[in-house]
Amino acid sequence: MTFIKVIRWTGVGLGVLVGVANLGMLGHLSKPGTNQVIPPTINIPEGPYSSYRVQATRDGYEIEYRANDPLVLNSERSVNVDSERRGLFGGGSSSRTEHRTDQYTMDGNRNISGGETTEEGKSAEDIECIVADAGSRSQGAMAGSAVATGVLVPAALSIPYVGWLAAGWATLLGQNIGSEVGSQVGSVFNDC
Repeated sequence: MTFIKVIRWTGVGLGVLVGVANLGMLGHLSKPGTNQVIPPTINIPEGPYSSYRVQATRDGYEIEYRANDPLVLNSERSVNVDSERRGLFGGGSSSRTEHRTDQYTMDGNRNISGGETTEEGKSAEDIECIVADAGSRSQGAMAGSAVATGVLVPAALSIPYVGWLAAGWATLLGQNIGSEVGSQVGSVFNDC
């Protein structure tokens, strides 16, 4: 009988110990302020133009960090333009107001709507520059071929036997040179 008593008292002791531990744990968890979500300590680099926002919930936390905030500076201008019409039907004057809105980066460069990219990885600025370059090359090629047709082709046609071939080469040469010049002029005017 002594062995059975030892087992009973051991079971009773373990039951009392587990019960007291459970009551202590419930008392600790039911204290006010212990269910608060505390975000982890993260050292976010701060500068004169940085901003951040931390949102912590029971499911996790979310950090929004902007290293260069504000991203752009806006500049709005309105200019009164007075012009005097000249031409075939005489003079006259007109007055109009032009409004211009520009965005500048922090470095002072003018923003040409180039933040977002397409699937191919090209920004809107790159696409605008490609389209502007194509138009400039086309206009330059037409002007170059017109000048070559007026200046070089008459001289090339006077060459015996191969004048017709030389005239075609002269037109192509004028077209190629005009295309290159048009591309360079277009890149200057379109800020590309």
